[in-house]
Amino acid sequence: MKTRTLGQGGLTVSAIGLGCMGMSDFYGPRNENESLKTLNHALDVGVNFWDTADMYGVGENERLLGKALATRRDEVVLATKFGVVRGEVGEWLGLDGSPDYVRSSCEASLERLGTDRIDIYYQHRMDPATPIEETVGAMARLVEQGKVRHLGLCEITADELRRAAAVHPIAALQYEYSLWTREVEGDILDACRELGIGLVAYSPMGRGFLTGKIKSRADLAPDDWRLENPRFSEANLARNLKLVETVEAMARDKGCTPAQLALAWLLAQGEDVVPIPGTRRSERLDENAAAVDVRLSPEELQRIDAVLPPGAASGERY
Repeated sequence: MKTRTLGQGGLTVSAIGLGCMGMSDFYGPRNENESLKTLNHALDVGVNFWDTADMYGVGENERLLGKALATRRDEVVLATKFGVVRGEVGEWLGLDGSPDYVRSSCEASLERLGTDRIDIYYQHRMDPATPIEETVGAMARLVEQGKVRHLGLCEITADELRRAAAVHPIAALQYEYSLWTREVEGDILDACRELGIGLVAYSPMGRGFLTGKIKSRADLAPDDWRLENPRFSEANLARNLKLVETVEAMARDKGCTPAQLALAWLLAQGEDVVPIPGTRRSERLDENAAAVDVRLSPEELQRIDAVLPPGAASGERY
C-alpha cells in the first residue's frame, strides 16, 4: 500500500483509507464478525487509515473499532468525529459545536474506542450557533492535552476553513468527492491547497453506485437510507445508470473494475487527496486497495472529464 501525507504536521496515512460507517449504520443489516474480519484484513494489506464517527450507530461503530484496536492500536491512523447529535434510539437532535460538547464528546469517543488518543478529530458538521473559532479552540486544547494528534473539519466553506486554520493548523478537510459529486472543486479545494490541508474524500464511489453493483432500488435493503436519497429515486436512478454504464465501459478498456477506476480518478486529482471507500467485506477491500496501482494517463483523465463533467449526476446529493 502506498502512503500520502495529510496537512503540514507529517501525518502519513495509507493512500486509500477505510470508511467504517456502513459496518454499523445506514446501509442495511450489520455483521460484527464479518466487519472485524475486514478491519483486521485491512491492516494486513496496509489500509491503516480508518474513519468513524460518534453518531454512526449511535456509538456502536466506535465500539466495533475498539475491539479491533484492542490488539492493533499502533497500526491504525484513527479518525473520528463529533458534532452531529443523535438520541439513544438514533433520532436526530441537531448540531453542537460548543466547547463543553467538544470536550465531553472526545472523552466519550476515547472510552468507546478503548484508546488514549485520536489521530484526527473532526467536527462532523458546523454548528451555526457556535463560531467555528470557538469550536476549533476547544479542539486545539485537546491537542495540548495529548488526547488528539491532529484536527479536521467536514463539509465547510473556504472562508470557514480559513477562519478555522487561523486558530489551529488543520490536517484534513473531509468532503464528499467522486466522479458524480465534484462540488469541492474550485474555491474549497483551492483553499485547502493554499493552507496546506489534505482532502479526505468520503463516498468516493458515489455511495456504492459507481461500482456498477446497484441496478435498481430493489438491490437495496429495505432499511437502506439510500432509498430516501434523491439520486436513488426512480427517475434519477434511471438517468444516473447511464453514467455508470460509461464508467463500466471505461473500466473494461482499462482492464480494471468500475470501483478501481473511480478511486484511481480521485487519486489522480492530487497527492493531497485520500479517498476512504467504505466496505464490510474483505474481498471488496482488496479490490479497493488495488486501485493504487491503476494509473490513468492524461488522455484518459481528459476523456473521463469529458463524459463525466461536474454536475453530471441527476438529483441532489442529500
